[in-house]
Amino acid sequence: MPDLGGHHVPRLYDSRKRISVTGGAGFLGSHLIDRLLEQGHEVLCIDNLFTGTKRNIEHLHNHPRFEFIRHDVTFPLYVEVDEIYNLACPASPIHYQHDPVQTTKTSVHGAINMLGMAKRISCKILQASTSEVYGDPEVHPQKEDYWGSVNPIGPRSCYDEGKRCAETLFFDYHRQHGLEIKVARIFNTYGSRMHPSDGRVVSNFIIQALKGEPITLYGDGSQTRSFCYVDDLVDGLIRLMESPPDFVGPVNLGNPVEFTIRELAELVCAKIETSQEMIMEALPQDDPKRRRPDISLAKAKLDWSPSVALSDGLEATIAYFKSIEGVTDYPS
Repeated sequence: MPDLGGHHVPRLYDSRKRISVTGGAGFLGSHLIDRLLEQGHEVLCIDNLFTGTKRNIEHLHNHPRFEFIRHDVTFPLYVEVDEIYNLACPASPIHYQHDPVQTTKTSVHGAINMLGMAKRISCKILQASTSEVYGDPEVHPQKEDYWGSVNPIGPRSCYDEGKRCAETLFFDYHRQHGLEIKVARIFNTYGSRMHPSDGRVVSNFIIQALKGEPITLYGDGSQTRSFCYVDDLVDGLIRLMESPPDFVGPVNLGNPVEFTIRELAELVCAKIETSQEMIMEALPQDDPKRRRPDISLAKAKLDWSPSVALSDGLEATIAYFKSIEGVTDYPS
């Protein structure tokens, strides 16, 4: 759609939307793009490929409704779209702690730039926030009205506080400028296209088990997480974007079934039919002890709840990692 002096002209000739997905070459973004294309929309993928990879979107190279722009969201972008999904930000501790200043910039400057673009063209925008805004929670399970327990100066703060500030910006743009926003707080998500070297617990355990290496547990493995399969999460994001304008969130999206990290390791080994030694290392600073979403709001407002059990999702994820030739040489 041409730039008409900042005035967004709605498409009247069909129901197809032109949708921008920042971070679209990443694990979650690429699955979201697949689903949007299946729905018949045009999709503009925006990614600087810091943690995303062209491998995740190479199957779309010749798709007539797909376009890729290599761009860093910390700089302004001038395109015309009908909706924006803002997913751009490293999401695993290894990646976001590699350059913590840039991580904060991506969350904060990226939000400012995408919100500015949405304001200019009067389009709806969704922020992919995170359960990390709850920090190491003192309330369990976590509901959206819980303000969190976050260390503002720790090694995880670049991500935790960056996402919290992004939420602030989204709600201030909504209040000050009347911008239509949606805010999703995403809990642990897994599935195909996870980066084998991202340091997340699901990919770590699968890679170690496939290679016959000892399984690394941080702490004693009693800390808990709730794991949502990527297909379920994508469905939740789209339902949120399509929800009525008066529902802006934030809304938890995740699987409320809670597992200890040790239980996850045992399940992965059982699926791969191997029995690996488990070694324990020190728990990283500020690592949450318990994490489980209360999704009653998502159920009520979006008619959404996850349907894929961890056992089934792990089988599909393990099959993906087995299909990668030389998982340790996976391209960055």
